[in-house]
This record gives sequence, C-alpha cells and structure tokens, in this order.
Amino acid sequence: MKSPDKHRKIILAATKVFAKKGFFNARISDIAKEAKVADGTIYLYFANKLDILLSVFAQETEKLIEEVNTLLNAEADVQKKLIIFISHHLQAMRKNRPLAEVIHIELRQTSKLIREYRTNTFSEYLDLIAAIIREGQEKGVFRAEIDVQLAKLALFGALDETSRLWLANGTDLDHAASQLAALFQHAFSVQPSHP
Repeated sequence: MKSPDKHRKIILAATKVFAKKGFFNARISDIAKEAKVADGTIYLYFANKLDILLSVFAQETEKLIEEVNTLLNAEADVQKKLIIFISHHLQAMRKNRPLAEVIHIELRQTSKLIREYRTNTFSEYLDLIAAIIREGQEKGVFRAEIDVQLAKLALFGALDETSRLWLANGTDLDHAASQLAALFQHAFSVQPSHP
C-alpha cells in the first residue's frame, strides 16, 4: 500500500537531488538514496524521473497557491495584494533554496517540461497575478488597457530572473521585492492627470 508520508519523503529528496545535481544528471538511485528507500520503491509512486520533477513542481506550487491565497484573501487593497504576491514568492524561494534551484533553474532546461508544467499548476499560480491585475482594473486602480496575460508573464519573468540572480550571487531579496513592487505598481497604476 502506498504511503503519503513516503511519497512526500521522495518529493523532498528529489528536490534536494535535482537542486544539487540538476535534472539531467540526477539518477533515480540518487533520489532513492536521499529518501532512504529502495530504488524500486520510487517506481511504486512515480513513472519516471520527469514524473518526479513534475510532481515536485505541482506539489510545491500548490503549497504556494494555498499560502498566497490565504494572504490575498485577508487583504482588500489591490496595491498591497501585488506587494504580497511579489514578497511571498521571493520569501518562499529564500526559505527553500533547493526548491528555488529546481523551479528557477531546472524549469528552463527542457521545453517538454515547460509545455507540460505550464498547462497545469503553474498556470494556476500565474493566474493569481492575473486576478490581482484584473481586480485592480475593475476598481479603477490599474490601467484598463494593460494586457493582463502579458503583464502576468512580465511580473513572473522578473521574479524568475531575480530568484536566479539570488541563487547565483546572493542578490538582496528584500531590496528586490520592494523595488519590483514599486516598479510594477507604477507600471500598472492609473496615473493622476496633471493640470
């Protein structure tokens, strides 16, 4: 019988192994060793290495969605919601460096992975950004002419690159969060008319 605890243990082990060795260099046996299970046990839970990586993304992204939704639902100010999303994403990456390595490095490695992943949980995560922008437009706070789909990709692209730079050279994520929030608030906001 499959154990949810063992499944989670394999996911956590895979996150560490993918972060350390990279998706292409990691072996199922490396993941099994890190998880302290037999190699064959991995195949009771996952079809192959790509299935494990997609599961890492899906489960961790689901957790991010749940956490961000809780924070967003407690806030009425749409400008603050934008700050919350940006700050939470970068804080989550700082708290879980192996996850950041996997999301922001391994996500770039294979077009097949990106195609499969973006149609699932990742799209749901990006749609949280879109919902904030749409709410701002409905409330007259954000400019109506902004293309929501393009804007959500631009914002996530900035977060993605910021996280990658942090992984590479230790960029100050608190400073980055405040700068990105100010930049996107300015870009999205209805500008007051000058006499």
